[in-house]
Amino acid sequence: MNDERFPGLRRRGFLAAASGAAAFTLVGCGGGTDDDKTADGTPKRGGRLRAAFAGGGASETLDPHLANLFADAARAKALFDKLADFGADLSAQPRLAEKWEADKSLDRWQVTLRRATFHDGKPVTAKDVLYSYRRIADPKQAFRAKASLEPIDLDASRATGERSIEFVLKRPTAEFPNVLAAFGAYIVPENATEFDDRPIGSGPFRFVSFAPGRSAVFRRNDDHWDGAPLLDEIEFVVANEESARVNALLGGQVEYAHELNPTTARAHEGRGQIEIVRLRGSAMQAFCMKTDRPPFDDKRVREAFFLIADREELVDGALSGAGEIGNDLFGKGYQYYADGLPQRTQDLDRARALLKQAGAEKLKVTLDTSAVAAGFTEAAGIFRDQAAKAGVTIDVRMGSKDSYWSDILDGGTLCCYRSGAMPIEAHLSQRLLTDSTTNATKWRHKDFDALYRQAQSTRDTTERAAVYARMQRRLYAEGGFLVWGFADWIIATARTVKGVETEAPANTLDWARFDKVWLA
Repeated sequence: MNDERFPGLRRRGFLAAASGAAAFTLVGCGGGTDDDKTADGTPKRGGRLRAAFAGGGASETLDPHLANLFADAARAKALFDKLADFGADLSAQPRLAEKWEADKSLDRWQVTLRRATFHDGKPVTAKDVLYSYRRIADPKQAFRAKASLEPIDLDASRATGERSIEFVLKRPTAEFPNVLAAFGAYIVPENATEFDDRPIGSGPFRFVSFAPGRSAVFRRNDDHWDGAPLLDEIEFVVANEESARVNALLGGQVEYAHELNPTTARAHEGRGQIEIVRLRGSAMQAFCMKTDRPPFDDKRVREAFFLIADREELVDGALSGAGEIGNDLFGKGYQYYADGLPQRTQDLDRARALLKQAGAEKLKVTLDTSAVAAGFTEAAGIFRDQAAKAGVTIDVRMGSKDSYWSDILDGGTLCCYRSGAMPIEAHLSQRLLTDSTTNATKWRHKDFDALYRQAQSTRDTTERAAVYARMQRRLYAEGGFLVWGFADWIIATARTVKGVETEAPANTLDWARFDKVWLA
C-alpha cells in the first residue's frame, strides 16, 4: 500500500402515521439478537475491519451535523447516536429515544431518553438533546438537518427531567418521529463545538485518530447502550476511485468496499473471491436543473428536458440494467409516492416545440458530472446524445471527486445528482423548501412551503397523502429534478465479513452498521 493510502430495498409496507385524535406511543428496544446474526455462523469477537468509501478530501470533518457524504454518515453513525433512525421500511425506529408520545393536538410531544452514556462516561441528558438541536437550528449555520427540525419551537421546548423532553411544535405535526430520525440530527454533548481532534459521542465506537481525506480509526465502545460491537476497531479508508476500492478489497488491504459499479459487481459476482451485496432500487438517479437561472428558469425548458430523456436507455447504459426507471419524482414505492401519474416517455417532437416556444431552439448548456458516483459519467454521455436529437448541445464538464457535491449545490445550471433513501417528507423538507440547506434545484416557492406545512399538520393519513400528491404533481409538471432511475446500491465485502444487512437502503439504520458485523 503506498503512502497515499488509495488515490435492498424490498418495498414492504410502511407504518402509517397517526390519524384521529388519540395520542399514541411508540416504544422500542435497540438492536438485534445473536439469533439475528448467526445465519453465517457464530459471531466472533475481535479484529479490525477496514472499510473503503469515497470521501470529501482535505475538507472532511467529523462534525456529525455537517455530515453530507456517505462516508461522513458512516463515520457519524459509528461515533454518535440520533434519537431515532429510519428502518428498512423508512419508518422511524427508536434509538436514544426510548419512547415518544403526542398529545391530542399533535403539537406537543413527550420524548423519554433511554439510559445511555457518552464516551467520557457522562449520561446523555435532555440538556444534551436540546443543545444539539439548537446548534443544528442556528440561523448562522448551514447544518443539513436544519430544515427537518424547523417544526420545533426550540425556545419553548424544555427538559422536564434529566431524561425527558417536551418538544413544543410550531404547528401540529403528525410525523414528528421522522424529525427525530432526520439525516444529520445527531446528539452531541452540551456545549461541544470541536469534533475533529477528539470527538465525544454516545455511539458504538470511540475516537482513536482522524486524517481528513485519508483515514479515521475508531475503537469499540464496551459501554454502548445497544451492546458492544463485535469488532475491536473500524478503520474508514478514503478511496475515491471505484477501482481503488475494488483493488484494495481484492488485495486484502480492506474488507469492505462501499459502492461498486454494476459492471464491476457482475464481473465478480459468484466467483467466490468477494461477496456482492445488492440493496435493490436504493438510490435515486437524476439530473438536477437550477430553476432560478437561465435556461431552466423557464418551465418550458424544464419540461422539454423531461421529454428528451429516454429513461430505459439511461438505466440500461448507465446502470447496466441494475435498477428501474424513474418518473421525475423521488421515493418510488415509498409511502405517499404519487404512483398514479403517467410514466413519462421520450417525446422529441414535443421537446423541440417547447424549446421553440421558449426561444431556446439552439440551446447550449453545460452538464456537470464526475466519477464521484456510479453511473454519473455514463449517464452524462448518454443524455448528451439524447439531447442532440432535440437540437440541444450539451457540453459535459468533469468535476472534482473531492469537491463535486459542494461545487454543484450552488454552481452551474445542470448536473448529475443522486440520493439515498429517506421518507418523501424528509426529501421535501431538506431539498425543496425555500430555506432548505441542500436545495440543489433552487426550487423556492412560498405556496409550496405552505403545502408542506399543511401536510405536516394534517392528522388523517389519507388527507395528508392527498396534500403530498398535490405537491408531487407540481414537481412532476415543473420541478427541477429529472429523476430517470432508481439504482441498486452495491457493496462488496471480503468473504470473512459477516452480518452485513442485505435489505437496508443507504441512509437507513442498518446500512453501514459496523457495530453489528464481525470477521469470521
